[in-house]
Amino acid sequence: MDEQRVRVILYLVAFFATLQICSSQRGSSVVLPVSGNVYPKGYYHANLNIGDPPRPYSLDIDTGSDVTWLQCDAPCTKCFPAPHPLYKPSEDIVKCNDPFCALFHWPNKVPCEIPEEQCDYEVKYADHGSSLGVLLRDAFPLKLTNGNTIHPRLALGCGYNQEVADGVHPPCTDGVLGLGNGKSTILAQLRKLCLMQNVFGHCFSAQGGGYLFMGDNVLPSSEIVWAPMSSKSGKNHYSLGPAELRFNGQATGINGLSVIFDSGSTYTYFSSQAYEALLYELRKNSNRNQLKDANDDKTLPVCWKGTKAFNSIRDVRNLFKTLILSFTDSMNVQLQLSPEAYLIVSDRGNVCLGLLNGADVGLEGAIIIGDISMQDKLVIYDNEEQKIGWIPANCDRLRQSS
Repeated sequence: MDEQRVRVILYLVAFFATLQICSSQRGSSVVLPVSGNVYPKGYYHANLNIGDPPRPYSLDIDTGSDVTWLQCDAPCTKCFPAPHPLYKPSEDIVKCNDPFCALFHWPNKVPCEIPEEQCDYEVKYADHGSSLGVLLRDAFPLKLTNGNTIHPRLALGCGYNQEVADGVHPPCTDGVLGLGNGKSTILAQLRKLCLMQNVFGHCFSAQGGGYLFMGDNVLPSSEIVWAPMSSKSGKNHYSLGPAELRFNGQATGINGLSVIFDSGSTYTYFSSQAYEALLYELRKNSNRNQLKDANDDKTLPVCWKGTKAFNSIRDVRNLFKTLILSFTDSMNVQLQLSPEAYLIVSDRGNVCLGLLNGADVGLEGAIIIGDISMQDKLVIYDNEEQKIGWIPANCDRLRQSS
């Protein structure tokens, strides 16, 4: 058994032992205001104070990755415009012989030769963006809903080389808040320190803004629709499935779809087969309602125009139908996508389809639920019970502890 495997096993033994010790320590939560929107900004972000003394940083909320990282003056080889000065790295570097380094890179081998070397990281995203840097630890002062403030030292990435694909505009943030379901996330680290449960949720307002919570004492007491997480989608993903696609209450013949919740994706992606079937129904429906293709509007791949410019989705919601994802392994569990959950109105006054063809990003046999389809819903990720829940909500009001 190699040294890396031993370190990871020891770390996991300690981690799961901590789960037992911490099982009764519930009730700590953090609630953070969220800024941003689906269109035109394209992302939602929250501010966190990091460092000693603490400084504010704006982080893109991403449930599709584990790594929390900041654009970092290490110095920076390639960084993008951001709302705050580059993060000045702490001297508390994670070394290659640190069990956290092995856990972070598991199941791959730690990428260094000497135990005392720094532990590097690289994260790659579906849109072909990436961040490269070094792991380190720094203070994360967090004000809890009970009025107390905690100051844990948590591991994060100091990103000194960021890349984006040609034609992609990076979000104007200082970095990414990785909230995937791995054991190296910020929330998993807080759980290991017995500071809060590994439960979080977000509420993105269709009007812009919203809130993010971490911990378990701000959940609604009832009416949440819960479905068990699936482990079949691979590392980092919050997946449910399989699901059947219904249009206006009618079966489309598209089923067996894995459904992935990913707040790092602005729009929702359907598998190629589901996308083509849905586009056929929508175009048939739009012709009936005398909408015409707006081929000159390049906001999104598919846009329609009416006899006059639209001001909001309210002007067209009656011309479109509700989509339903029915989870075949969970009795009576459905995710309903109203027109507001898959349409935008462009700055040219056209209505555009916020459902995209997953084949363009290498997606096969799955649906990625992006921000557009999570608006005005409280979406909850319970890593303690391995389930995901959702409930319609007023995301313009911050939740208080229950």
